[in-house]
Amino acid sequence: MEDRYSPDSQSNIKELMLSTPFFDGLPEEAVEKVMTHVNSRKHPSNQVILLENDWGSSVYFILDGWVKIRTYNLDGKEVTLNILGKGELFGEMAALDEVPRSTDVITLASTLICNMPAQDFAQLIHTEPVAGIRLAQLMARRLRQVNRRLRLREADAQARVADILLFLADGQGINSQAGTEIPNLPHRELSSLSGLARETVTRVLSKLEKKSLIKREQNTLCIPNLHALERILV
Repeated sequence: MEDRYSPDSQSNIKELMLSTPFFDGLPEEAVEKVMTHVNSRKHPSNQVILLENDWGSSVYFILDGWVKIRTYNLDGKEVTLNILGKGELFGEMAALDEVPRSTDVITLASTLICNMPAQDFAQLIHTEPVAGIRLAQLMARRLRQVNRRLRLREADAQARVADILLFLADGQGINSQAGTEIPNLPHRELSSLSGLARETVTRVLSKLEKKSLIKREQNTLCIPNLHALERILV
């Protein structure tokens, strides 16, 4: 079951919303206006948030945790298109186009999500140029990521796994003294993202770890040197 956050925590929700890149630089009065209709819920792992062909009545902001964007190919095989985490948003395309959703969204961990009515999001984009710029930057980054993955689809297994790790670092990486940390996702998720067999992903990760290009712990995977990992793609 999803849990609505108690009124006592709503002040924290606003603070978390303001910390997301999308709201950076927006006038305080504009933020105050859209926050009046925002609801927050905490969802457990492996819960479906949105289904393909649902109508887009809200835009969603991830305040903690992460989700996967999923679809299916013509053979009915699940394909993971993206992994989104803290500070990201989803559901904006269906909300702006007023068309059904094109993908499923499922949580990969306990995840705190805020939803904003589609009409409020559209109004914010129309009235605040900075919000439009933030959305354009988001779209451009996601397009670059997809283009890079398409260029590498014929590469060897090691390059494809390295590219997925760099893709996750670009979207979800957190800098630490040890390097760049990303979620240590199940191998089946990395398999779906890369289009490789799970056994192949497991084997490549072991090789990368032996080369000290990655360090794995229970919940995080650390990339000590992004440039060293990038050299595998050349």
